[in-house]
Amino acid sequence: AALDSYFLQAAFRDKNTLIKALLFGGHEITYQAYFGIDAATLASNRRFNPAGLYTDENGEVQFYDNEVDNYKQDHAQLHWNQRLGSGWNSKLAFHYTRGRGYFEQYRQNDDFDTYGFEPVTVNGEEITSTDLVRRRWLDNDFYGTVFSLDRSFDKVKFILGGGYNLYEGDHFGEVIWARLAPGADIRERYYDDDSRKTDFNIFAKGTYKWNERWSLYGDLQYRTVNYRANGNETGLVDDSFNFFNPKAGLIYDLNMNHNFYFSWAVGNREPNRNDYENGNPKPERLNDLELGWRYITPDVQINTNLFYMRYKDQLVLTGELNDVGAPLRANVGDSYRLGLEVDAALKLGSSFVWQPNLAISANKNIDFVFQRDGVLEDLGNTNISYSPGLIIGNRIAYEPSETFQLALLTKYVGEQYMGNIDAASSVLDAYTQTDFNISYTLKPKSLVKSIVISGLVNNIFDAKYVSNGYFFTFDDDFSSPGTITTIEGAGYYPQAGINFLIGAKVRL
Repeated sequence: AALDSYFLQAAFRDKNTLIKALLFGGHEITYQAYFGIDAATLASNRRFNPAGLYTDENGEVQFYDNEVDNYKQDHAQLHWNQRLGSGWNSKLAFHYTRGRGYFEQYRQNDDFDTYGFEPVTVNGEEITSTDLVRRRWLDNDFYGTVFSLDRSFDKVKFILGGGYNLYEGDHFGEVIWARLAPGADIRERYYDDDSRKTDFNIFAKGTYKWNERWSLYGDLQYRTVNYRANGNETGLVDDSFNFFNPKAGLIYDLNMNHNFYFSWAVGNREPNRNDYENGNPKPERLNDLELGWRYITPDVQINTNLFYMRYKDQLVLTGELNDVGAPLRANVGDSYRLGLEVDAALKLGSSFVWQPNLAISANKNIDFVFQRDGVLEDLGNTNISYSPGLIIGNRIAYEPSETFQLALLTKYVGEQYMGNIDAASSVLDAYTQTDFNISYTLKPKSLVKSIVISGLVNNIFDAKYVSNGYFFTFDDDFSSPGTITTIEGAGYYPQAGINFLIGAKVRL
């Protein structure tokens, strides 16, 4: 991998004004790995990567040495915060993001039809496929503005805000080498897709302090989205969505240490570009109920949150990937997520801090329907993909001074499914992973304000685990004519064993 990045910031500040300008970005060139590996390879050679593999003219297995993702992104932002007088404050920001890059692939025996090549006859034999190297490009611009105006009155806090964003993306492919390419020019585009998305929203938020213990708050948002595309994968798309997203809540302060809250919210979200590759998706709608308790003292902080999220047409991951390795989603009708989240921070003496967290949840598709072996089946309630029912985290830190810190971080992720049909072949096993980090801050008397030296040891126990993968099904109707058999398959992304990182941050 080859990685580089930059960050620049300039600011102006006086009594009533803060203006900041930011420039940052990065460039990455990394070898492809989204194919993953199957279960047999995971057991025998978990570090194997099939990306770039091909068989040459002599029957020898080779690897293409430039099967890479090459992408660059640059950001420019301008932020202006202003005190306007009479208690009013304003915030205004403009942003622009420029992204461009490609991934390169060696393709073996690809059909001429895919690239617009004409068949060619060699020694009396018609040739309709060839080995080639292709690049699939993404060239995009994203820009917009966000703003807000706020004021605090005697018992009321009020915010009015909104934003407008525009995304324009050009997706295209080109062949940079081919063994045979009749009727084609080098770098001629074999597809050229444009997409455009506009997103406008306006919102109002308010908090009313009824008395010393009770507070009410509300949030109203109107959002309109338009999406257009003309891609081979998406087809012709011209969709507009108008969403109204309200939220309301109640807060009860029992005393200085105990705080309770209840909230209800409606959220609507549009499909993304990749969702259109899987049909004609609908926007998803969420009703969210949450009940929580907070406990705060100088030495102990505890946050608990009980939630019930009921969805209509939730866009869930199917487990499948498209041909560029992006995950696909589909609407699943009715579904829900019910769970409890707890996190805490406890000071143990003068130098130790313990920060545990826990998330327990049930994540279900309701009356999920699936076609298996050509027959439509009602599977009842099934588990939502990539939604483990138990996640536990733990951080223990030793901080003897402001300049020196040691920390041990452990995370447990429970069993989960990579699909929505509860297939045994789609299971990702539970795993535990532990990291250790150390940091030390130097404060020179001249030249720079501080230098932070850090070290990180990831996966210190060298655990062999898989945190992600993909799952797919297809109907085999050719192996046994007249019979449809549903075939299941899965791929896995094994994670790195013990590894190290050393860094330094200089503050001028």
